[in-house]
Amino acid sequence: MVHYKLHYFWFNGLGEPIRQLFAMAKVDYEDHRVHKDIDWPELKKICPFGQVPVLEVDGKILPQSRAVTRYLARKFGFAGQTEWEQAQVDAWADQLLDFMFEVRPFLFKKIGFTQGDADAEFAKVAGPARDKLFPLIVKQLKENGTGYLVGNKVSWADLYLNYHAETFRNLKSDYLANYPEIEAHLNKVREIPELKEWIEKRPKNHF
Repeated sequence: MVHYKLHYFWFNGLGEPIRQLFAMAKVDYEDHRVHKDIDWPELKKICPFGQVPVLEVDGKILPQSRAVTRYLARKFGFAGQTEWEQAQVDAWADQLLDFMFEVRPFLFKKIGFTQGDADAEFAKVAGPARDKLFPLIVKQLKENGTGYLVGNKVSWADLYLNYHAETFRNLKSDYLANYPEIEAHLNKVREIPELKEWIEKRPKNHF
């Protein structure tokens, strides 16, 4: 059997879609939750780009969250069922991750990672970015017609959208108020039995 070991910090973050892929595939792995002040200095030495998440696969190191998530999604069957679907899933996942980095300053201020006015940051950057992208997501969900972004099966792009929607709704209760289709997508994905089981037992974090 392949031995997987995921290295990431104690919160959900970009490690959460990876953990969710393992849960949905029912594949065992070692979930190493890094303590920044204790084991991060040593771990950093084996990280090719000096950052996490990284995935160990039988001792070999794969860095970069997108690369790790895409690798596992393809291996476990959550990357699209045809080459065209895979390309569409990649496009939506890449767009969503770019968006998540764009709105991250609001998240960091809201949870106290950085100093500043979180509400002002939301009004200036995160809110407008959401209102630019979310109508496109709603359009895609309606056109696809299955409740998922691409095809008729959950993909790693859905997990990116789900993670973002869940996190920001936890921090700002009305975040999805104008986007019921995305709220419905969030609920649909969370009800996948294997994912629902994982969400119920995972460490409790709001981000």
